[in-house]
Amino acid sequence: MPACTHLDHVKITTLPEEVAGCEDCLAVGGVWLHLRICLECGHVGCCDDSPGQHATKHAGATEHPIIRSIEPGEDWSWCFVDQAAFVIPAVTGEPRIPPSPMLG
Repeated sequence: MPACTHLDHVKITTLPEEVAGCEDCLAVGGVWLHLRICLECGHVGCCDDSPGQHATKHAGATEHPIIRSIEPGEDWSWCFVDQAAFVIPAVTGEPRIPPSPMLG
């Protein structure tokens, strides 16, 4: 199983209490399916099953390698560079999120 070699990029260890949705989708009137947070800067983007794929685009544009799911009950993280999924126990919190506009 591949390991992440970019844990030094994790700057966000306490997740926000609440998020409004995918920041980029909200800015352009788009819709998202699932939400991810960048653990380097806190940017909230949408998953690759969303039309905008903003979490992946953010990682590519900024070279911030690690995201974490902020979907209820999910605690996994993903490193884009190492293509590795894992849990970071030091990252805590479960933000309140709005329902997906794609499911409503």
